[in-house]
Amino acid sequence: MSAADTTFRIKAVIPAAGIATRFLPATKAVPKELFPVIDRPVLQYVVEEAAAADIRDILLVTGRGKTSMVDHFDRRPDLEQRLIDRGDTARLSAIMEPADLAEIYTCRQAEPLGLGHAVSYAESHVGGEPFAVLLADEFTAPEDGLLARMIALQAQTGGIVLALLEVPRDQVNRYGVAAIEHTDEPDVVKVTKLIEKPEINDAPSNLILIGRYILPSAIFDAIRVTEPGKGGEIQLTDAMAGLLANGTPVHGIVFRGTRHDTGEPGGYLRTIIELAMRRDDLASFKDWLTAFVAERNESQV
Repeated sequence: MSAADTTFRIKAVIPAAGIATRFLPATKAVPKELFPVIDRPVLQYVVEEAAAADIRDILLVTGRGKTSMVDHFDRRPDLEQRLIDRGDTARLSAIMEPADLAEIYTCRQAEPLGLGHAVSYAESHVGGEPFAVLLADEFTAPEDGLLARMIALQAQTGGIVLALLEVPRDQVNRYGVAAIEHTDEPDVVKVTKLIEKPEINDAPSNLILIGRYILPSAIFDAIRVTEPGKGGEIQLTDAMAGLLANGTPVHGIVFRGTRHDTGEPGGYLRTIIELAMRRDDLASFKDWLTAFVAERNESQV
């Protein structure tokens, strides 16, 4: 079953109200979601991933100082006319593209009190239907089709569908972690337990939750009764664990494609380099980087 076989077009929620302390002082005035990855902001890659899964209705949950995120997806007639006058059709197409990806809506989270709290703001927008949640600081390659597969799986199984990723065990204490049972499909698992940032020795597996979720509308009632967890925040993982404990089916797709995590400086820089190395128009950069690495290696011999 494909995502197109579902009886409604799913909506997506992108929580993006955080203050990104790991990037200060750069994020004092500029949302990290608008940090450029070569020539597009991180957020555009996320919306492109959603659009590739036929998601055309997106709610941005924003915070203070983040209205520029919405502006990026607006038309700019003055800039468009200037490029038309110059005959610069390539750049004209590039700046018009974001407005055509999806309908972008917004609401404002008064205070960032955790991912679960941010998702709760979407209740009136998504109504009683399942919806997708996409974290704004990571994205997958659209050609990998992760979101479309998740939507199709949720249409079959109901409940919650998660994207899972295998990581070295010494990293599991930084993420939500799933205990799983295998199914007949090699990369589809049944989730039996969810733990937010467990101690390494207490983690039930090395499968972590990455920032893609398909959730039923029942998540909103679950969030309402979820107590603040670590850091005084209302964790989405805890709310999902509550639904799981009450019988809601939870499945996961073990993702083996390309994921880019820009949520901390090292990952952000790796993302830029990885994508730059794939672009034919940046051949001079690839040549420079290859030579730079070779020189560094020689100097350390």
